Order: sequence, then C-alpha cells, then structure tokens
Amino acid sequence: MLIVVIGAHAMQEYGSSLSQAGLVAGIFVIGTLLGRLIIGQFVDALGRKKTMVIGMIAFTITSGLYFLSDSIATLIAVRFVHGLALGVGSTAAGTAVAHIIPRDRRAEGISYYSLSTTLAAATGPFLGVWLLQHTNFNWIFAACVAVAILGLLAAMWAQVPEGASHAGLRGFQFSWANLVEARAIPISVVTFLYGLCYASVLAFINGYAVELDLVTAASFFFIVYSAVVLLSRPLTGRLLDRKGSNMVVFPSCLFLALGLVVLATVQSGMGLLVAAVLIGIGFGNLQSALYAVAVKVVAPQRMGLATSTFYISMDASLGFGPYLLGLAISEIGYRNLYGSMAALAVLGMPVFYVLHGRHVGRLRARDALAASLPKSE
Repeated sequence: MLIVVIGAHAMQEYGSSLSQAGLVAGIFVIGTLLGRLIIGQFVDALGRKKTMVIGMIAFTITSGLYFLSDSIATLIAVRFVHGLALGVGSTAAGTAVAHIIPRDRRAEGISYYSLSTTLAAATGPFLGVWLLQHTNFNWIFAACVAVAILGLLAAMWAQVPEGASHAGLRGFQFSWANLVEARAIPISVVTFLYGLCYASVLAFINGYAVELDLVTAASFFFIVYSAVVLLSRPLTGRLLDRKGSNMVVFPSCLFLALGLVVLATVQSGMGLLVAAVLIGIGFGNLQSALYAVAVKVVAPQRMGLATSTFYISMDASLGFGPYLLGLAISEIGYRNLYGSMAALAVLGMPVFYVLHGRHVGRLRARDALAASLPKSE
C-alpha cells in the first residue's frame, strides 16, 4: 500500500524534491536489507517463533510512527526503521515456514507460502491508490497499522517447531560466517541476476507503456502476472520436490527470457498481456524455486541464515537494480533494455547449472538418505 503512495505523500505534505521522494521510498529497502543481515543468525538462537513475534511487534509499532512524522527527515527515519522491522519479521517467518513444511514437500510448501507475497504485490498497490483517491494519507497509515496487527496476531497464533538441538547456539557475532550462509551464496547470485530481470519490469513497465500508448493494458499487467503465478506455483512446487530443481528452473528461465523478448518487441495491448503470462510462469516460479533450493542445501540450524542470504540478494536486485537500469534506459531505450534482460535470463541458465544444477543428483540422493533415517526431533 505504501510503496506506491509514500513518494506523493513526501512531496505533498513536506514539499520534498523528486530525489528526496525517491530516498523516502528507497531507504525502506536499505532498512530491510540491514534487518535481514542482522537477524539471520538470531532466528535459531532466540527461537523461530519468538523472533517472528518480536519482528511483528516492531513492525506494528513502526507502522504507527507515520502519524508522528513532522518533517522529511523524520519520515525518512520512520521508513528506515519500518524496513528494518520488516527485514526481521519476514526473515523469521520464512525460516519458520521452511521448518514447518515436511522435507519431502518443502518446495511445494514454499510455493504456497510465497503466494502471500504475490497476493500482497497484486492487492497492496491497488488498495493504496484507491485509498488515496477516496480518503487521505492518515487512512492509509491506519490501514497499514490494522494489517500489521493482523500479522502480529497470526505470528502469535502460529505453531512453530523449535528443535532442542538449536537451543545452545551463541548470540550475535560480527563474522562473515554468522552474517550470511556460505552454501546459499551460489543460489543467491542466481537470484540476484533474475531479480534484475524482474526489476526492469517492475520499475519501468508503466513508463514503457506510456511511450507505446498502451497504458490501459499496462494497468492489467500485474493482475495477469499474479493470476498466472497463483495458478502455476502449486504445480511447479510439487514438480520440484518430485523431479528436482532443474526440471523447474531451466524451463522457467526460458519462459522469462521469452516474455522479455515479447516486451522488447511488443506493439499491442494483447502482446503486453502475453508478456505478463510468460513472465509470470518464468520469474513467478523462479522466485519460489530458488528459495526452496536455498533452504534445501543447508543444515536445519542454518535455515535462518540461508533465508536471510536469499532475501538479501532479492532485495538488493529489486531495490538497487532500478537505479542502475534507469541509467541504461537513458542510453539505449526501453526496447534494448528488455532485449538485454532477455539475454541475461538466458545467461543465467549456465550460471545456475555451474553453481547448483550439476549437483542436483547428489543432493537428491543425500535428501533421500536423510529421509530414510530415524528422526531425532
């Protein structure tokens, strides 16, 4: 709700410049990144549910701080701590989900869980714009507080397995091994590359549509995208569990590349919606598949760090990518940008194979052996 209206709030309420409005929007991502970086090693040390509840309490409190903002400086500060709280709460929630789901259905379960992000991305901006048209910013902030309270109640109600073997973990330490999960770095590199591809769509599809005079079709782009993701993710999740990640990741890469090619050559509104379908099948399933891989390759007590590492790479690509890609657009234009992103989507396939895909057979054999052993918890 906030991401599409907070810049307008900064300009209308405080007379900020465009660059300041951009900082108000972007500082949230920096806060989220920092929250993920710090909390990754705490999730199992403090307890998965406790960390999630603490994160959601902080998220609820910081959602209410918008009412106290009285300058552009305080608004920037509120956005930063709000993002920090999101980084803590969402990382803990993702870790909890990875532990709740049975090992042999982990990809399928993560596919269901990650649909929540898709639904939020589809409905949040729509609600934000609708509320802005019919009410004022205070009502939008109040709605955010209400949603945060619902999230807090859900976190308190959730049944999360803790695992006695994790209770002895030490607290926060400033070391590379305790800030990121090394085994999740390869898949996080792939995630960053494909996040850049999606960032080009997320940030610039509206500007591209204005240039092509396809604004009406563009208004339905993410609705179609979300519908395709909702329909396809449960199927691809089950496929990944049964056949391995290569059976999902490589076709999804091709669909994403094809969708970006369609964007680069589109001439009509129907073509724009076809691109939405292809990108939905492509990136929509890559996102959940790569996260499933990130938590599958690590030991249970390292899932918190693996979740943090994965989302840091995703946030970095979606948060900082638009700035870099915007510089490219000024030099090569929209069509060439999407053509270049299609090439990047294809390039990501051998990168994925080298970093993970060639090891899938060995990892599946390891998982099968682990599943056959008696459970210790």
